Amino acid sequence: MPHILGADGAGVRSDSGDEVMIVPSLFWGDRPSAPGPRWEILGDRIPGTYAEFVSVLESCLAPKPASWTWEEAAAFPLVGLTCFRALVTRGRLRAGESLLVLGASGGVATAAVMLGCALGATVCVTSSSASKIANAKALGASEGVLYLDASWPEAARSLSPGGDGFDLVLDAVGAWVDATRALRPGGRLVVLGATLGETATLAIRPFYFGQFDLLGTTMGSEQDFAALLELVRAGRVAPPIIDRIFRLDEAAAAHHHLESRRGFGKVVLAV
Repeated sequence: MPHILGADGAGVRSDSGDEVMIVPSLFWGDRPSAPGPRWEILGDRIPGTYAEFVSVLESCLAPKPASWTWEEAAAFPLVGLTCFRALVTRGRLRAGESLLVLGASGGVATAAVMLGCALGATVCVTSSSASKIANAKALGASEGVLYLDASWPEAARSLSPGGDGFDLVLDAVGAWVDATRALRPGGRLVVLGATLGETATLAIRPFYFGQFDLLGTTMGSEQDFAALLELVRAGRVAPPIIDRIFRLDEAAAAHHHLESRRGFGKVVLAV
């Protein structure tokens, strides 16, 4: 401290007047399979987007979709890029496969539901409330289960095609042990978060007998974002769901709203 938070955003270039989105993945490096040692996310150490003026590399700018609002454009880069890398680059999700999204209410999860459906997958979700499952179904999810019941992996598995388990489970919370119970034999678990804890203990024999893939992922590269923008231009990817819009000077209230976990979708600060 003092520090300026904020990863993604949208605005007007001061030199050209172009309307752009900010891609918050900095210094990815030359290896597509993983970021290099200089990689970081805008707002972690470099001053971020809770500001009237933001300085980023020109390579971290992308054209704002003309039909999207400023709030939609600002809310898209981080969750869009993270989900594309998780589902496509790392998860290898294909049309006709099945996808389970854990905790479908936040920005990443709602974007994953929409992207999974756009890719032609059958998408199911877990959530803490029936209303959030209903919201996810409105975005294209076929069904959902409440994760408050300890048997939710089996309940989710029963919703998969044929009841054999899901081709891919997207875990943004760190529920590895339960998530593998919802996978089909040979399924893929893609992990991008650890809100439930920093460690997980997996039984080794069931894991290798299950022929599972365990795939770590983060926000992606400029190459990932370029591929995602092709889907946007083709009209296959819709703008993100906006939960609430706060003024920039209401940032503390916006954080309290996020921490309440009552929302569904992205929270935006408007300058």
